[in-house]
Amino acid sequence: MRKPQNEGLSLGYRLGYRIQMLMWEVFGPAQLGAGDDPQMRLRNRREAKVAEARESRLNREADAR
Repeated sequence: MRKPQNEGLSLGYRLGYRIQMLMWEVFGPAQLGAGDDPQMRLRNRREAKVAEARESRLNREADAR
């Protein structure tokens, strides 16, 4: 099965994610623990959203069969 490049996320979300990551990289706090790191929280939210989109896509494919 071919992995979609956009992971099921909209162009606006992907663009916003990249901008937020860049802003946290440049203007974010110095060093924080893993639980306090805003970049890690953003990454975790994105991973959850990707998993949700992936599950939704698999359910649609299963329903189409």
